[in-house]
Amino acid sequence: MNDYYEILGVSRDASAEDIKRAYRRKARQLHPDVAPGREDEFKQVGQAYDVLGDPAKKAAYDRGSDPYADPTAGFGGAGGAFTFSDIMDAFFGGQGGAPGPRSRQQPGQDALVRLDVPLRTAVFGNTEDLTVETAVLCTTCQGDGCAEGSGTRTCDVCQGVGHVQQVQRSFLGQVMTTRPCSACQGVGETIIEPCVDCHGDGRVRERRTLKVKVPAGVDTGTRIQLAGQGEVGPGGGPAGSLYVEIHVEPDSTFVREGDDLHCSVELPMTAAALGTTATVETFDGPEQVEIPAGTQHGEVFTLRAQGVGHLRREGRGDLHVHADVRTPTRLDGRQRELLQELASLRSEDGATGTITSMDDHRGSFFGRLRDAFSGR
Repeated sequence: MNDYYEILGVSRDASAEDIKRAYRRKARQLHPDVAPGREDEFKQVGQAYDVLGDPAKKAAYDRGSDPYADPTAGFGGAGGAFTFSDIMDAFFGGQGGAPGPRSRQQPGQDALVRLDVPLRTAVFGNTEDLTVETAVLCTTCQGDGCAEGSGTRTCDVCQGVGHVQQVQRSFLGQVMTTRPCSACQGVGETIIEPCVDCHGDGRVRERRTLKVKVPAGVDTGTRIQLAGQGEVGPGGGPAGSLYVEIHVEPDSTFVREGDDLHCSVELPMTAAALGTTATVETFDGPEQVEIPAGTQHGEVFTLRAQGVGHLRREGRGDLHVHADVRTPTRLDGRQRELLQELASLRSEDGATGTITSMDDHRGSFFGRLRDAFSGR
């Protein structure tokens, strides 16, 4: 007859909690993953706890009956099996026993949608309409999944506990595993007559339109969280969050660089030479830009605080206006005479010019801006 008290290292008057603590301590020390080659000792500890942890088996053992004395009884002995949950208790500090049924209501998942906005919205911010299709609470059954006048009943498979147990043989002997009941999905109850709209799920899919407050300064990739606007959970559980990912659409006039904006203004060669006032249509309305005489192609004029609003602080970026000086391509006879006369007066007739690097133009921001507009 085995001395199970000695195997666990407890006295004969030890309480049930003392026996459980001793078993956990021994199981941690002797588990095959921790102490390879000591499987027999680990098995004995499991047998000891199987006997001393069961009040009926313990009483029989104290009267001289050992269920493991018969070598043919196998691990678990007469009518008993060493449960896998006991091993999990030893390593993860559980309280023993199988889990109870879970709630039918479960939290919903988060959802991610894309919202396309014009550049103006990034500049000033705006409230945009967003149409989404998500799971919402079923208003017919209010989330309980039951048809009107129906209800639930105890699951016939798991008898209301939400799980089923299965005994399997392993090198440890008989190991009892616990799994959620597939008939009731671990709830412990089944719906007698499911709701005709949600079919027992407690939620339905619905297309709806939301108002999304988009702050100034957003850029492509910015995400806005709308708490409680995501998927409603099974059984009418609380909804997750809806994450709105912003995509700022390209603008035909302005190019964004950080919180600054860039645009170009076309200037005739004569206007650039003589000076003029150019009208630039900005997001704030028309602005007058003074073009001094002798303005060169690519020169930049800055309008302060006419750019994109800052996302996390007050103020706005700037608007940079690039001079696009245009040289005439078609001249009539009189125009050609006048230009030739001007060239003669400036001693420019026959001038060959000075070779400069293309990087002076293409490396500048305006060069890249102009290339983007021309498709190069």
